[in-house]
Amino acid sequence: MAACRPLPTCSLLCLEQVSIRNATVDDLFQMQHCNLSCLPENYQMKYYFYHSLSWPQLLYVAQDMKGKIVGYVLAKMEEDTPEVHGHITSLAVLRSHRKQGLAAKLMNAAQEAMMETFHAEYVSLHVRKSNRAAFSLYTQSLKFEIHDIEAKYYADSEDAYDMRKYFPKGNAKRGRAPDGSILPTSELPTPPPAAGDADALADGVTALKVTDGSSGKKQEANTLEGEHDV
Repeated sequence: MAACRPLPTCSLLCLEQVSIRNATVDDLFQMQHCNLSCLPENYQMKYYFYHSLSWPQLLYVAQDMKGKIVGYVLAKMEEDTPEVHGHITSLAVLRSHRKQGLAAKLMNAAQEAMMETFHAEYVSLHVRKSNRAAFSLYTQSLKFEIHDIEAKYYADSEDAYDMRKYFPKGNAKRGRAPDGSILPTSELPTPPPAAGDADALADGVTALKVTDGSSGKKQEANTLEGEHDV
């Protein structure tokens, strides 16, 4: 009978259980160590404390069976904005524990907390244009869309993609289905006509008057209003 060969290191790692849980103040130093090991964007400890004290519901860590923090997500709620939305400040997973879906699990945990606790309409984040792995995660796995490009956003002057993911509440305000897909025209809410404007209705869409002072011509409604170029 042939002797059993030991599993390769990568296979042993795949069998290791990693739990996702809400972060505590006691985790902050390990979170900072994880950040310093993975990312060029680093923060002083008081910044971690600020997040932990202000938005404890939004901080999550990935912890292995030995109690080591192998990944984290640092998130917050944006203040003084007309729309209630969250922001991902930082996300990192140690190289030894990548390719296990931990980054997506951390992001999903933070996003669920934003919706349940703060009734957020969407979440935003910034990512380097050169970070193809992170960009792929955000667009393909987590369904983020590019909202804008922030020129020279990082300290080394690299541009950043300003990305957003709308939640069901935000999609409802945009006239979209909960998953973000565009509703068929028949399902879009039709605003009631203003008094005296009934004759300006055409196919359920109010025409826009051109105020040139003389011609009285009407301009067709912009049917692409609210769409994003991505």
